[in-house]
Amino acid sequence: MSKVLITGVAGLLGANFSRYLLDNGHEVVGIDDLSGGYQSSVPDNINFYKLDLRERKAVEDIFAIEKPDCVYHFAAYAAEGLSPFIRNYNYTNNILCSVNVINACVNHDVKKIIFTSSMAVYGVGTPPFTESQLPHPEDPYGIAKYAVEMDLKQAHDQFGLEYNIVRPHNVVGIYQNIWDRYRNVIGIWIRQSLNNEPLTIFGDGTQVRAFSDIKFYMKPFEKLMTELHGEAFNIGADKGWTINDAARVVQKVAGEFGNHVDLKHLEKRNEVHTAYCDHQKAEKLLGFVDDTHLEDTVREMYTWAVSQPNRNVEYFDYEIEKNIYSFWRK
Repeated sequence: MSKVLITGVAGLLGANFSRYLLDNGHEVVGIDDLSGGYQSSVPDNINFYKLDLRERKAVEDIFAIEKPDCVYHFAAYAAEGLSPFIRNYNYTNNILCSVNVINACVNHDVKKIIFTSSMAVYGVGTPPFTESQLPHPEDPYGIAKYAVEMDLKQAHDQFGLEYNIVRPHNVVGIYQNIWDRYRNVIGIWIRQSLNNEPLTIFGDGTQVRAFSDIKFYMKPFEKLMTELHGEAFNIGADKGWTINDAARVVQKVAGEFGNHVDLKHLEKRNEVHTAYCDHQKAEKLLGFVDDTHLEDTVREMYTWAVSQPNRNVEYFDYEIEKNIYSFWRK
């Protein structure tokens, strides 16, 4: 069994994977600044550090104390559509913080780091995106993620740091932050319906996404701890949903809980219309099998959500307000 350090341990991936690792006998260390997650999502029986990864020296100190065998770097602010308006925050949070983690891995002889990148690195290529396609990100978030991918390769080539890149997309499940105004569309709809607000849709709602349940990521993530070094993997669902149809699923489940809400279309935003990936590589090499039933997953999320406090939903401190969408104006 290994000692595993997880950054972003209060987020969707970290909260679920930390519990999986504990259940399977591993020791877990968690880092999170709780800016995008909540203390209640962190398991009790881990060594938890509330820390902003921008604090380079503090990151180094934790690695020196804990001496992890393996690191899963999940921490990020994954608001792709918002990233052009928070460029400094995006690059600081998603590149410089990642560099601090990579440096600590090199300095403290971590055996391997697994980095969660994003489908955003592919940009507007032709789906389904495959790992063999040359990334061509179209927004600051995708640019940041691809920069870290390239930095990991350099760190391997110069210092021998083993790594894997995972590109999950449209992941859903319990412990997701449904109180974020800008990301996690299924979670946003659940929160809106709980407040008896209409479910908001950007544009005509014909955009296509493939939503995948976090529970099917656990074993493939664990396998990467010791195998298939240096490889990149798409992980996600194969079934695509239009945004309209996905919203109707949430609308139906909300009705079961007594929250009967309408759908509301807002102005179109700048985003890729159809985005989904090919997962054959993960299926073949990691044994990944996605069996997401979106309605069941939404129902599970809704059951969890009604047990949570009604937290505040706040606006971001925009760095650029020029051409910002009307629905994000303060």
